Amino acid sequence: MFVQTEITPNPNSLKFLPGKKVSNDIPIEVTDKSKSSNELIRNILSINGVTGIFLSNNFLSVNKDEKIEWEDLKHIIISFINDYYSNGNEIVIDKESKSFSNVNLSEIEKKIINILETKVRPAVARDGGDIKFKDFKDGVVTVNLQGSCSGCPSSTMTLKQGVQNLLCHYIPEIKEVIAI
Repeated sequence: MFVQTEITPNPNSLKFLPGKKVSNDIPIEVTDKSKSSNELIRNILSINGVTGIFLSNNFLSVNKDEKIEWEDLKHIIISFINDYYSNGNEIVIDKESKSFSNVNLSEIEKKIINILETKVRPAVARDGGDIKFKDFKDGVVTVNLQGSCSGCPSSTMTLKQGVQNLLCHYIPEIKEVIAI
Protein backbone atom coordinates (compact mmCIF):
# COMPACT_ATOMS: atom_id res chain seq x y z
CA MET A 1 0.00 0.00 0.00
CA PHE A 2 1.28 3.45 -0.88
CA VAL A 3 0.05 6.31 1.33
CA GLN A 4 0.36 9.64 -0.42
CA THR A 5 0.71 12.96 1.37
CA GLU A 6 -0.33 16.42 0.27
CA ILE A 7 0.64 19.71 1.79
CA THR A 8 -2.16 22.00 2.89
CA PRO A 9 -2.28 25.78 3.25
CA ASN A 10 -1.70 25.19 6.98
CA PRO A 11 2.00 24.43 7.53
CA ASN A 12 1.08 22.49 10.69
CA SER A 13 -1.33 20.16 8.90
CA LEU A 14 -0.59 17.41 6.40
CA LYS A 15 -3.14 15.45 4.37
CA PHE A 16 -2.68 11.66 4.15
CA LEU A 17 -4.36 9.72 1.32
CA PRO A 18 -4.25 5.96 1.93
CA GLY A 19 -5.95 5.09 -1.36
CA LYS A 20 -8.72 3.38 0.61
CA LYS A 21 -11.92 4.59 2.19
CA VAL A 22 -11.29 6.36 5.49
CA SER A 23 -14.84 7.15 6.64
CA ASN A 24 -18.43 6.63 5.58
CA ASP A 25 -19.56 8.95 8.36
CA ILE A 26 -19.72 12.72 8.50
CA PRO A 27 -16.26 14.32 8.68
CA ILE A 28 -14.93 14.22 12.23
CA GLU A 29 -12.07 15.79 14.12
CA VAL A 30 -10.48 14.07 17.13
CA THR A 31 -8.00 15.85 19.39
CA ASP A 32 -8.17 13.60 22.46
CA LYS A 33 -7.19 9.94 22.08
CA SER A 34 -9.38 8.98 25.04
CA LYS A 35 -12.43 10.02 22.96
CA SER A 36 -11.80 7.26 20.40
CA SER A 37 -11.57 3.50 20.60
CA ASN A 38 -10.13 3.24 17.10
CA GLU A 39 -6.59 1.84 17.07
CA LEU A 40 -5.32 4.04 14.22
CA ILE A 41 -6.68 7.27 15.68
CA ARG A 42 -5.28 6.42 19.14
CA ASN A 43 -1.86 5.50 17.70
CA ILE A 44 -1.54 8.70 15.68
CA LEU A 45 -2.69 10.88 18.59
CA SER A 46 -0.11 9.14 20.80
CA ILE A 47 2.76 10.47 18.69
CA ASN A 48 4.62 13.29 20.42
CA GLY A 49 3.76 16.56 18.66
CA VAL A 50 0.47 15.45 17.06
CA THR A 51 -2.38 17.71 18.19
CA GLY A 52 -5.33 16.40 16.19
CA ILE A 53 -6.60 14.24 13.40
CA PHE A 54 -9.41 14.99 10.94
CA LEU A 55 -11.08 12.14 9.07
CA SER A 56 -13.09 12.51 5.89
CA ASN A 57 -14.26 10.20 3.13
CA ASN A 58 -10.92 9.34 1.52
CA PHE A 59 -8.28 11.17 3.54
CA LEU A 60 -7.15 12.08 7.00
CA SER A 61 -5.40 15.28 7.97
CA VAL A 62 -3.02 15.35 10.87
CA ASN A 63 -2.27 18.55 12.78
CA LYS A 64 1.00 18.99 14.64
CA ASP A 65 2.60 21.34 17.11
CA GLU A 66 4.54 24.06 15.29
CA LYS A 67 7.74 23.14 17.19
CA ILE A 68 7.84 19.67 15.60
CA GLU A 69 9.01 19.05 12.01
CA TRP A 70 7.00 16.94 9.57
CA GLU A 71 10.07 14.86 8.80
CA ASP A 72 9.96 13.66 12.43
CA LEU A 73 6.31 12.59 12.13
CA LYS A 74 5.40 11.72 8.56
CA HIS A 75 7.01 8.27 8.34
CA ILE A 76 5.60 7.14 11.69
CA ILE A 77 2.07 8.21 10.67
CA ILE A 78 2.38 6.46 7.30
CA SER A 79 3.60 3.33 9.07
CA PHE A 80 0.57 3.37 11.40
CA ILE A 81 -1.78 3.84 8.42
CA ASN A 82 -0.12 0.98 6.49
CA ASP A 83 -0.25 -1.33 9.51
CA TYR A 84 -3.90 -0.52 10.13
CA TYR A 85 -5.04 -1.42 6.62
CA SER A 86 -2.59 -4.36 6.34
CA ASN A 87 -4.23 -5.92 9.39
CA GLY A 88 -7.44 -6.35 7.40
CA ASN A 89 -9.21 -3.15 8.41
CA GLU A 90 -11.23 -1.78 5.50
CA ILE A 91 -12.24 1.59 6.94
CA VAL A 92 -11.33 3.81 9.90
CA ILE A 93 -14.77 5.23 10.77
CA ASP A 94 -17.61 2.89 9.84
CA LYS A 95 -20.96 4.16 11.01
CA GLU A 96 -23.85 6.14 9.72
CA SER A 97 -24.58 9.32 11.66
CA LYS A 98 -27.85 11.11 11.77
CA SER A 99 -27.55 13.94 9.33
CA PHE A 100 -27.94 17.51 10.46
CA SER A 101 -31.66 18.09 10.90
CA ASN A 102 -33.07 20.97 8.89
CA VAL A 103 -36.49 20.73 10.53
CA ASN A 104 -36.21 23.68 12.92
CA LEU A 105 -34.10 25.89 10.69
CA SER A 106 -35.21 29.11 9.03
CA GLU A 107 -35.19 29.41 5.24
CA ILE A 108 -32.04 31.56 5.43
CA GLU A 109 -30.27 28.94 7.57
CA LYS A 110 -31.24 26.23 5.07
CA LYS A 111 -29.81 28.37 2.25
CA ILE A 112 -26.59 28.95 4.22
CA ILE A 113 -26.17 25.21 4.83
CA ASN A 114 -26.85 24.43 1.18
CA ILE A 115 -24.20 26.91 -0.01
CA LEU A 116 -21.67 25.66 2.55
CA GLU A 117 -22.36 22.03 1.57
CA THR A 118 -22.29 22.49 -2.21
CA LYS A 119 -19.85 25.34 -2.83
CA VAL A 120 -17.55 25.69 0.20
CA ARG A 121 -17.05 22.23 1.73
CA PRO A 122 -15.66 20.59 -1.43
CA ALA A 123 -13.01 23.31 -1.76
CA VAL A 124 -12.13 23.19 1.94
CA ALA A 125 -11.91 19.39 1.80
CA ARG A 126 -9.32 19.61 -0.99
CA ASP A 127 -7.14 21.45 1.53
CA GLY A 128 -7.70 18.78 4.19
CA GLY A 129 -10.33 20.53 6.26
CA ASP A 130 -14.00 21.07 6.84
CA ILE A 131 -16.46 23.85 7.62
CA LYS A 132 -19.66 23.34 9.58
CA PHE A 133 -22.59 25.69 10.09
CA LYS A 134 -23.23 26.53 13.75
CA ASP A 135 -25.56 29.55 13.92
CA PHE A 136 -27.10 32.54 12.17
CA LYS A 137 -28.16 35.52 14.25
CA ASP A 138 -28.49 39.24 13.52
CA GLY A 139 -26.79 38.91 10.13
CA VAL A 140 -23.80 36.97 11.50
CA VAL A 141 -23.07 33.41 10.40
CA THR A 142 -21.01 31.35 12.82
CA VAL A 143 -19.08 28.36 11.49
CA ASN A 144 -16.67 25.82 12.89
CA LEU A 145 -13.42 25.18 10.99
CA GLN A 146 -11.87 21.73 11.36
CA GLY A 147 -8.88 19.74 10.16
CA SER A 148 -6.27 21.70 8.23
CA CYS A 149 -8.45 24.82 8.45
CA SER A 150 -8.25 24.87 12.23
CA GLY A 151 -5.42 27.22 13.15
CA CYS A 152 -4.39 27.81 9.54
CA PRO A 153 -2.73 31.20 9.02
CA SER A 154 -4.71 31.79 5.82
CA SER A 155 -8.08 30.64 7.21
CA THR A 156 -9.10 34.17 8.25
CA MET A 157 -8.52 35.45 4.73
CA THR A 158 -10.35 32.46 3.24
CA LEU A 159 -13.23 32.95 5.65
CA LYS A 160 -13.61 36.69 4.99
CA GLN A 161 -12.71 36.95 1.31
CA GLY A 162 -14.07 33.60 0.21
CA VAL A 163 -16.85 32.28 2.40
CA GLN A 164 -18.22 35.63 3.57
CA ASN A 165 -18.22 37.13 0.06
CA LEU A 166 -19.91 34.03 -1.36
CA LEU A 167 -22.62 33.90 1.30
CA CYS A 168 -23.25 37.67 1.12
CA HIS A 169 -23.59 37.41 -2.65
CA TYR A 170 -26.32 34.76 -2.44
CA ILE A 171 -27.97 35.91 0.80
CA PRO A 172 -28.04 39.71 1.26
CA GLU A 173 -29.19 39.37 4.89
CA ILE A 174 -25.71 38.11 5.83
CA LYS A 175 -23.35 40.82 7.07
CA GLU A 176 -20.45 38.78 8.47
CA VAL A 177 -19.07 35.27 8.85
CA ILE A 178 -17.07 34.32 11.94
CA ALA A 179 -15.41 31.10 13.08
CA ILE A 180 -15.48 29.64 16.57
